[in-house]
Amino acid sequence: MPGSLRARALAGERLLGVLLRMPAEELVEMTAVAGYDFVLIDCEHGPADLLALRQHIAAAGLHTVPVIVRVGEGDGGSILRVLDQGAVGVVAPHLDDARDAAALVAAAHYPPLGARGFATYSRAGRFGETDAAAHKDWFLHNTLVIGMIESPAGVAAAADILATPGLDGIMIGPADLAASSRADDLPVAEASARVNASIAEAGKLRMDIVGTTDAATAAFDDGAHLVVYNLAHALMGHLRTLLTPRG
Repeated sequence: MPGSLRARALAGERLLGVLLRMPAEELVEMTAVAGYDFVLIDCEHGPADLLALRQHIAAAGLHTVPVIVRVGEGDGGSILRVLDQGAVGVVAPHLDDARDAAALVAAAHYPPLGARGFATYSRAGRFGETDAAAHKDWFLHNTLVIGMIESPAGVAAAADILATPGLDGIMIGPADLAASSRADDLPVAEASARVNASIAEAGKLRMDIVGTTDAATAAFDDGAHLVVYNLAHALMGHLRTLLTPRG
């Protein structure tokens, strides 16, 4: 699988994706046909049905668009299953310290970098047709592992989190960061800027979630490598715009 999503991000491409909640097989296909670089399927705030996820990954595969999955908090066991089903990466919420980051890497990578259970008879291993050594090597170099910082504790520990071997990058969760911040914590904008500076200093990847094209452009210009439209927000905005002829 040449030109993997991780390789493209590390090479400096601007990669644009869409965050979808299941069920949305046709939206997965429409996203691919429209020309997006990847799909991020949300199994944290949406249904975490692995059978449905399998169908969504298959729909994406028809158009060769890669799928990343956002798993639930502390749901390391599902990371193995979503990668076995053919996802090329994971986004894990609520990294508060380096131990959380290390646990994420352990769940996402095969030994020696991680502790993911090994099998080639899954979809990701072409149902046993992939050479075991080649399979292990491909996933070592091409599995995209992104953690989310969503709390003041995570902001304070950002440098330690980013120093974790095998962690490719960070996405800030502004809604949870705002919800978990107290009056004496840094404002969300300042906290986000500090985390983004730490990402740049560490040479890691930055993923941003946005709702508009202007915000996407600004995110790329500010240093983001992967930008994701929250499709629910984008669709609601467009639906409201379509109401304007009614007056």
